[in-house]
Amino acid sequence: MNKITKTIKTTETPAIRQPAKESPITRQPVPEALELNYMPYAMSVIISRAIPEIDGFKPSHRKLLYTMYKMGLLTGGRIKSADVVGQTMRLNPHGDAAIYETLVRLTRGHAALLHPFVDSKGNFGKQYSRDMAFAASRYTEVKLDSICNEIFSNIDKDSVDMVDNYNSTTLEPVLLPTTFPNLLTTPNQGIAVGMASSVCSFNLVEICNTCAKWIINPNLDIMKGILAPDFASGAQIIYKREELEAIYQTGRGSFKLRAKYRIERDRKNNICIEVYEIPYTTTIEAIIDKVVALVKSGKLKDIVDIRDETDLRGLKIAIDIKKSADPDRIMRRLFDLTTLQDTFSCNFNFLIASRPRTMGIIEIFTEWLAFRMECLKRRLRHDIDRLEKQILLLEGLAKIAKIPANIDRAIKIIRQTELEDLVVSNLAEAFEIAESQAEYIAEIRLRNLNSQYLQKKVAELDDLQQQLDDLKKLLDDDDELRNFIAKELKAVAKKYGSPRRTEIIEEEQFFEEKEEIPDYPIKLIVTEQGYFKKIANLRQPTEQNVKEGDRILQELETSNIADILFFSNRYAVYKVRANDFGDSKAAVLGDYLPNLLEMDESEEICYIHATLDYSGFMLFAYENGKLAKVPLSSYEIRRKKILKAYSEKFNLVGMAYIPNDCDIFLIRGNDKALVFNTAILTPIATRNSNGVQVFTLRQNTLLTTFKPLFQPEEETEKYRIQKIPSVGRTLQIEL
Repeated sequence: MNKITKTIKTTETPAIRQPAKESPITRQPVPEALELNYMPYAMSVIISRAIPEIDGFKPSHRKLLYTMYKMGLLTGGRIKSADVVGQTMRLNPHGDAAIYETLVRLTRGHAALLHPFVDSKGNFGKQYSRDMAFAASRYTEVKLDSICNEIFSNIDKDSVDMVDNYNSTTLEPVLLPTTFPNLLTTPNQGIAVGMASSVCSFNLVEICNTCAKWIINPNLDIMKGILAPDFASGAQIIYKREELEAIYQTGRGSFKLRAKYRIERDRKNNICIEVYEIPYTTTIEAIIDKVVALVKSGKLKDIVDIRDETDLRGLKIAIDIKKSADPDRIMRRLFDLTTLQDTFSCNFNFLIASRPRTMGIIEIFTEWLAFRMECLKRRLRHDIDRLEKQILLLEGLAKIAKIPANIDRAIKIIRQTELEDLVVSNLAEAFEIAESQAEYIAEIRLRNLNSQYLQKKVAELDDLQQQLDDLKKLLDDDDELRNFIAKELKAVAKKYGSPRRTEIIEEEQFFEEKEEIPDYPIKLIVTEQGYFKKIANLRQPTEQNVKEGDRILQELETSNIADILFFSNRYAVYKVRANDFGDSKAAVLGDYLPNLLEMDESEEICYIHATLDYSGFMLFAYENGKLAKVPLSSYEIRRKKILKAYSEKFNLVGMAYIPNDCDIFLIRGNDKALVFNTAILTPIATRNSNGVQVFTLRQNTLLTTFKPLFQPEEETEKYRIQKIPSVGRTLQIEL
């Protein structure tokens, strides 16, 4: 038994060592990873998705419209949208939801375009509504609108390049041969990687007529013809010539749009403001939500109710106000605080030969004209080739038809030829004509082999030759081509043009008078946890109610017409008018500032100041011993949030407002102190300046205490210095 056991033990198979598994993580240098992985994605987004091209379309628009064109939807009745979406997947391999959303925006029912490309039936939502959802594709019907005749003009005559689709089963156009500058009449917005495009729409008549005149006279002042942008949503544009000139010349800039409203009064003298056109950049829901928030916060006190009364007749926002209120003054306030007045930012960024370019209107006209001329030349070459082939065939027929006996001879040759394949060659040899001509003759039906038919066909030669000469002359004459394009543009403007929808208001017509704000003394209180109160009755008890565990950070007295500056620990300043806050009482906790100011997460208010005239200075003290003296006037700008309000390079020890120069007491660590007057500091207009070195620090020491001395203090005089920077003097007191 022991022998057996021993044998078994000695003959055990040794354990087989498994090879180490390779790590799924491979190391790759960052530049190589960006080049191989990120850059192809970025280029794909720029070229194949987000940026429109010279025909005014993004690839998704072009694929959808071309699919509808090939489906024969330029004529006939509408078909189900679901059918169009399904067919479009042959060119655009995306989900049906993405394709349908693209279709919705192009429809007449969605009301996003001045000249919709899709005639629609059914519910397609509205561009001016965030919550008005469009119906499913199985319920709606579409076809191409008549303006698409200009979009696909002569596309079947080789006017543009055709390429394989994604799986090489069919062809699709690289561009569409639009007969007018569609890229300026259709609004477009797209965000790519590292760049974006934002194009406003212009009136078709203004664009086409101005472009036609510019083609004839390149020195034309286009501002006389293109008055201002025009939007499907209507509203009003506040005209500032310098703003529009910048956009027209550079392709960049912005302008303001304002809603249209009317005032209705009933028999009981109740007042209702009806807003019936809003800026293209906003929605009904965004406006109503903002107004409701302003009313709840106490910033708007005369609004009783606001309703969305949009129906089949069009958009309408109804705002009920108090009988004693001035509706025009309320609207001025709403324009200032809501998107009833909004800004449209322009960035005319287009793909030209697969390269993004930001262009002004003249540059756009130039590039579009070059593109359109190339389309026309390609179409002319196609027509010339067709005519030359037709003339060649008729010349062969004329050679036979001019002698009646030749007709009988041709019939005899065809009948006596035993093999079908030899008919064409026998005819060509007998009459000394080309095989293509012989093929044409051989294909003539027996009933047409009579003198009347043949003479009629031969008589077409002169007309065809004249057409050919005219086409060749046009092809070789660029001036004639430009004149032809100009005539096309005028015809498009006459056929499809419509009056302006967006009203132009001169700058001086736009009222910007300040609302009369009641002036009375107030006290401002802010706590460490971010609660804020505006106390109107200064005779109230001084003891303020604060949240458990919270304490008052700062309180100051000012006027109800003052501007309040809230300095945050994220180097930002929030500007709010005191009148925008409702009056509070000592017993309440107050308003929560992070919500009111829309602050970032973990951002806190560390200092506040109220001002009427932006006089005086802000002092910022940093751990490295530097102080910055910034004029308060540097913050007098029309922004509700100012970034880089002070330096973020060094840790802040403290900040303070000083109306005039005063003494400042500083302590370094626990050993040195100094006092100096801020008159020796030079004011720095740059808000985020690093400041001036005041305290010379030793290694491993920091500035720890910063205190303005508005009243002289005898115990600090021993630390006074006259020049900076200074190492300070030995600290002998405790604060």
